[in-house]
Amino acid sequence: MVDMPIEGTPVTVESIREVGPDTVALELETPEEFDARPGQFVLLRAVPRDVDGDETVDDDEVVMRHYTLSSSSVGETFEITVGIDPEGDLSPWLADLEGGETVHVEGPYGTITYEGDEDVVVVAGGPGVGPAVAIAEAAHESGHDAVVIYRADAPAHMDRLEALEDAGADVLVDESGQSETDRTGGGEIDEDGAGGELEDAIATHVDDGQVYAFGFADFVTAVADAIDAAGGDSDEALIENFG
Repeated sequence: MVDMPIEGTPVTVESIREVGPDTVALELETPEEFDARPGQFVLLRAVPRDVDGDETVDDDEVVMRHYTLSSSSVGETFEITVGIDPEGDLSPWLADLEGGETVHVEGPYGTITYEGDEDVVVVAGGPGVGPAVAIAEAAHESGHDAVVIYRADAPAHMDRLEALEDAGADVLVDESGQSETDRTGGGEIDEDGAGGELEDAIATHVDDGQVYAFGFADFVTAVADAIDAAGGDSDEALIENFG
């Protein structure tokens, strides 16, 4: 095996903070000429051990993953949100960083962006909350209205969602799939009822702005169906399928 440098631009991990159960946000140094909008993503490359910018490594040791920006704008730093898979090759290592380490990024990529020019309705499933909260914050910062409809077993970025709600955004957090015992000592959530809650929220807000949706395939398919059922046009929605 021939040693090779890690591809991409080396950047410093400025800070790491917990933003929900098994979820962290990484603040990364912004590379030169890096111009990203909310909704776009980067390819992050790292070796899950201490690596400095000059070290060479075997190319099969490099682990890479795509992460969508969760910051509403890009300045000297930008943010990504990482869900921690205990069995994963990269996310547990990222979560254990203390700041000052080096990772490599490529991008930004993606055509689903928010340009700060209209009201938004953002529907997020699980890890889709990162771009959702970024777009909603960017809308408010540019003087537009925002709706966030978010489904997750264990919600993240609740502090930012609560701040958005305090600022006038409509925010619905649907914890479907989570046991009521986990929250109140009661029984199980009715999954059909939880699904109806999501559909009702989409029906209520489908005409309130440009619709965005972020999440895994089953979730965004259900969102598209709910948009059409509510009389909207899912072809006009900006949907990012995480696979």
